[in-house]
Amino acid sequence: MAYDIEKPDQQWRAELTPAEYAVLRQAGTEPAFTGEYTDTRTKGVYSCRACGAELFTSGEKFESHCGWPSFYDARNSDAVELLEDRSHGMVRTEVRCARCGSHLGHLFEGEGYPTPTDQRYCINSISLRLEQDEEQ
Repeated sequence: MAYDIEKPDQQWRAELTPAEYAVLRQAGTEPAFTGEYTDTRTKGVYSCRACGAELFTSGEKFESHCGWPSFYDARNSDAVELLEDRSHGMVRTEVRCARCGSHLGHLFEGEGYPTPTDQRYCINSISLRLEQDEEQ
């Protein structure tokens, strides 16, 4: 897929820290319970750390106790891209930023969380940047 923001690998490496690059550009996963936004209750908008696209809001964030920030929906349907992921011997749904293609995490469905969508966007903190906004 072509993205609105496309950069050569060299440029991504220069703009991101090694840890950010490993998650955002190489589909890595940060260790559970270590991310900056895992337990935060700060109101605001969560944007892609690589390109700044608005992805999620604190209004859709919920406590899943899984070790990563969890959201029951994206800010809007065009914010994220969902792809089949068959890595690690399982079938999952990968979540990417629709603007730059950066890996954000995975989407899980039907786990019984008491949310309006019964979905859990399990997102790496390191792939996000939170801008405080008391109205969210």
